[in-house]
Amino acid sequence: MSNYSIIQKDFYRESGKWLSKFEIWAKCINPNLHFIYIFRKTQKHMKKPVLGIFWRLVLRHYQIKYGYQIYPETEIGEGLYLGHWGSLVINPKAKIGKNCNIAQGVTIGQQNRGKYQGFPTIGDEVWIGTNAVIVGGVSVGNNILIAPNSYVNFDIPSNSVVVGNPGKIYPIKRATEGYINSKI
Repeated sequence: MSNYSIIQKDFYRESGKWLSKFEIWAKCINPNLHFIYIFRKTQKHMKKPVLGIFWRLVLRHYQIKYGYQIYPETEIGEGLYLGHWGSLVINPKAKIGKNCNIAQGVTIGQQNRGKYQGFPTIGDEVWIGTNAVIVGGVSVGNNILIAPNSYVNFDIPSNSVVVGNPGKIYPIKRATEGYINSKI
């Protein structure tokens, strides 16, 4: 698996199979996959003078078109899956692990004061539901399901489900089973 590109690994999450470069390009008709493709290309070329500027301009166009506010500086592991397109905000200093699902309306942002001042660090195999908000210098473990409309401004231990506003933690060993498919 290590010979596959990060784009191929992201697209594997959607289809459950390894795709050729042509098949990847053909799947870009899907706005979510199209944005991921542009995002990863921008990350790959952002330190190159001419290509970096070109891909940043292309990414900016699609940020506006699709409503995704994700910047190339954001560290997001392989196997990213965006469930639906529209209105998604991720702070460029946030860190997200591999095999994560992020639904529409999600905000992963900065907290400017208080105990958890800073930016979220999110582990592997995390499912984030529609309109969930994760803010502050919080640590979200691995194998976490954050239910739709949940508000998270606290640390979450691995193998948990978070529900509500304010969020409440329920320890569950198989929290993301059936929610995160085609893991890489």
